[in-house]
Amino acid sequence: MSAETPDHRGPDGPHDPDGPHGPHVLVLPDRDAAEEVAELLTSRFALSAEPRLVRDALAGEDDAEDAQWLVVVEDPAGALDTAELDSLAEEFEGWLE
Repeated sequence: MSAETPDHRGPDGPHDPDGPHGPHVLVLPDRDAAEEVAELLTSRFALSAEPRLVRDALAGEDDAEDAQWLVVVEDPAGALDTAELDSLAEEFEGWLE
């Protein structure tokens, strides 16, 4: 490793500047689906914080109907099962980012 390139490796591998586990982002087709998924997440998992809903307008689209909704779930301990999150999103025609 050269002197110009900082080494971000810790004893357990590369260092993640955002912490050990970043948030999970579930992408849903509409607000109703996002709200329902957020409620299900709160009831099924012991979350450290309430899920956040974020409207994500598609590039070049002005119509509010052409927006995806994101459900952002904080997981600082890395305790959430990403397969379960992805499965839940798929139930509502969405996906885990």
